[in-house]
Amino acid sequence: MAAFWIQHQYSLLVFLGVLLCIALSNGWAWRRLGTHPMPSVFPHLAVLIPVRNEERNIADCVRSLLAQDYPDFELLLLDDASHDGSARVMNELASQDGRVRVMQGEPLPLGWLGKHWACHQLAQAARGDFLLFLDADTRYQPQALRLAMAALLAEGADLISVFPRQKVGSWAERLMVPVMHWGIFSFLPLALAYHLPVPALAVSNGQFMLFRRSAYEQIGGHAAVRQNIADDRALTRRLHAQGLRWRLLDGGDYVYCHMYRNFREVYEGFSKSLFAFFDYNAPLFLFVWLWLLVLFWEPWTVLALGWMGIAVSAVNITLAVQAILLSLLLWGLTYWRFGYRLYLALCYPCSILLAVMIALSSLYLTLSGRGTWKGRRLGRALHSQR
Repeated sequence: MAAFWIQHQYSLLVFLGVLLCIALSNGWAWRRLGTHPMPSVFPHLAVLIPVRNEERNIADCVRSLLAQDYPDFELLLLDDASHDGSARVMNELASQDGRVRVMQGEPLPLGWLGKHWACHQLAQAARGDFLLFLDADTRYQPQALRLAMAALLAEGADLISVFPRQKVGSWAERLMVPVMHWGIFSFLPLALAYHLPVPALAVSNGQFMLFRRSAYEQIGGHAAVRQNIADDRALTRRLHAQGLRWRLLDGGDYVYCHMYRNFREVYEGFSKSLFAFFDYNAPLFLFVWLWLLVLFWEPWTVLALGWMGIAVSAVNITLAVQAILLSLLLWGLTYWRFGYRLYLALCYPCSILLAVMIALSSLYLTLSGRGTWKGRRLGRALHSQR
């Protein structure tokens, strides 16, 4: 039994070493916004924002977009049956700047999720060959749109997705929001994902997705993923499956986001989408989260047993300390790269514990059809859409 345990601890170290190699490779492959050459001509760009109950966010978002140095763009906002003051704020903004157009969303059809229906309507109303879908809780430096278009053209990409720098306030945000960056940065080898014919490796961020219209229409747009909660991932997988080109960018110097403000919002936001991100595969979902719990909590458990005087060998303790140091390095790399305060990396066991709790809740809420988002019932996931 003792030999098996030591072997198991070695397997944890090897796995952590692999994750560290992936993270280091992504430090090179995950390019930053602002590192591509500027084109001689910037094409017309349609900036599209679905808005549902975003009274606290939409004005600052729109003002940061109207301050862009991009030479030719339109800004379309769609009021998706908001029941706060979003419509009033949007209409005031439209009256002040002719680039802003406010649309009233049509009633939600059967079989559609709300945001997907809103994005579909926006895409149909937009002009031009380039569509940029944004979330209302994002903010932009004046160069952001120009740099994103430069990246798409220089990469010859059909989709550019930018990860903003996330603002975190409450402890629920500090513990949970960085897990999103950490998971992709540590588990997804981008240099391989871009080129291997494996759509499951395709990932994007729905807060900022810049499409060539031709590619968006070729993959069926939001209509093709109308019931998939993780629409950003589903769209990118369809794009990858058809041999089209996608790229992720780190936009931390130019794009900012404050997704959630308290535990309730963190819980509701992540519980609606975590299970969907795994394509509703319950065995895989449970295995991954159980393995992460073991990976990051077992070394601390070994140290606790040693401290309590329970029979733990010096080898066990040495291996546990090495695993903890590797874990701190792995989490610290993510926090440093994406602009989180480094001291938060020390809290990684609590982050994983909170993530596992929300993941289990996501599984239950999705399968039972009790999940909600912004006042709408999400329904029960019966199948995925690829």
